[in-house]
Amino acid sequence: MGTVTRVNGPLVEVRDLAGAAMFELVLLGPYRLPGEIVRLSGSHATVQAYEYTGGLAPGDPADRGGAPLSALLGPHLLGGVYDGLLRPLTGAGTWLDPAVSSSAAVARSWQFTPLVGQGGRAAPGTAIGRVEDAGSLPYLVLSPGGEVSAISRPGRYPHDAAVAVVGGTEVRLTRSRQVRQALPYASRLDEAVPLVTGQRTIDLLLPVCLGGTAAVPGGFGTGKTVLLQQIAKWCDADVVIYVGCGERGNEMADVVAELAELPDPRTGGRLIERTVVIANTSNMPMMARETSIYTGVTVAEHFRDMGYAAVVIADSTSRWAEALREFASRSGTLPAEEGYPADLASALAAFYERAGRVVTLGGDTGSVTIIGAVSPPGGDLTEPVTTQTERFVRTLWALDRDLAYARHYPAISWRESFSRDAGALTRHDPENASRRARVGRLLAEADRLTTLAELVGAGALPARERIGLLAGRLLREGFLRQSSLSVRDAYCRASRTALIADALLAVVERCQDLVEHDVPAAAVEDRDFSPVLRAKEAPEGEIAARRDAVLNDLETLR
Repeated sequence: MGTVTRVNGPLVEVRDLAGAAMFELVLLGPYRLPGEIVRLSGSHATVQAYEYTGGLAPGDPADRGGAPLSALLGPHLLGGVYDGLLRPLTGAGTWLDPAVSSSAAVARSWQFTPLVGQGGRAAPGTAIGRVEDAGSLPYLVLSPGGEVSAISRPGRYPHDAAVAVVGGTEVRLTRSRQVRQALPYASRLDEAVPLVTGQRTIDLLLPVCLGGTAAVPGGFGTGKTVLLQQIAKWCDADVVIYVGCGERGNEMADVVAELAELPDPRTGGRLIERTVVIANTSNMPMMARETSIYTGVTVAEHFRDMGYAAVVIADSTSRWAEALREFASRSGTLPAEEGYPADLASALAAFYERAGRVVTLGGDTGSVTIIGAVSPPGGDLTEPVTTQTERFVRTLWALDRDLAYARHYPAISWRESFSRDAGALTRHDPENASRRARVGRLLAEADRLTTLAELVGAGALPARERIGLLAGRLLREGFLRQSSLSVRDAYCRASRTALIADALLAVVERCQDLVEHDVPAAAVEDRDFSPVLRAKEAPEGEIAARRDAVLNDLETLR
């Protein structure tokens, strides 16, 4: 038991904390507010508090927790809404109540079904039981490894019940795991497998793989949150962990409401039933943001170990970096660029490197994909968080303010974005690789010609270059633009994406062929392309007919 000597916002000085270790949990004051040791000097410790410290005063007691900061993992996770320390935001007080216990929300019984018999052996990471009523996915209880000396019969058990004894270790339905230390796995897989997001621009031009990393930088109003919500709703991951890190409370409320209402095409239930929402909004304690992304990725690793594909969506990492900057300024750490701590790059790398597609300890294949939003002040993409993030992610979806103001959704700039995994993902699909290359060339050529046309006028360009401008317009309006409010266009499966792209490419090739045979460019530009532009709103079986209607109309120009 130590004593508080100084309180400076979330920074608390404690003396006489003998035997303490770095990153150990400390409980502060009469309310036992959680904090974490971030600096030690003999028996004096500097503690980072994760709650509002109003009322905490010098002389208050400080008690060692005896373990690093941990999160309670169990069958209660799916469908729940939690704060940055994985404590419930529903059913057990609110975040305004100091030191809300995470165990209060999981104090219920669960239907347990054993998968192994007593007396056998269970390898580490293999499933020894299943919980059926823990969301839309079976929750697996994993073995620590060893002989199964006891196993519970099928039935309902409380969250803290020991349902098995394996290798002399009691196995409970819930368990605490450290959030800053990655959970172990057997090996990492190098084979690239795409994560289908349902967004055409991403899936064709800027794909991300299962176990990959992506960043979404963009200024205010460019649509970061909407894009991330679309990915959360439609990506083909098994489990989605949505981390609202410092975002506005009304936005998080909208996310939770939509997830609760949206039908899940994979399971037939509601999407919230395979989603974990971690909401540490802008009006909640600042320093809890710093741990919220680690909490989110720990939950993802927990489901990865069950053989699931998990996606962590962090909105936004800029708010997390601001929490680091605030704590660094209070603790007297030497500031680096724009006041951020010098170890900002290391912290970002440690976060993103926890992504990966792996073989679990039990022999299954699981993955953690991390997608983080970056909110640069004033839309400045040269600020430290954005530039450092670009170093460590495999995919970048940069949002463009001009596209957003032109109501082009998603406002992803194909000039400033990249995907380092695109080559590996299309290597075994030559047709899709060719499609991606053709669309990319046409968009790049259209961008070059747009700059030239602004100087001399489109009418002064040669016929083939005017068709290049037309091709860029057709691809932007008919393929890249996608409505999140349209029932049919909000999600686009891979086969539909290919059909729309092929239809537009066929029309562009016919236009190029016509001008090469001396058909005036103006005559081509004046044709009605609306059937193929609206193909994205049509049923999949009608796309080819719409393409043929435009091709036949163009053929009359010969």
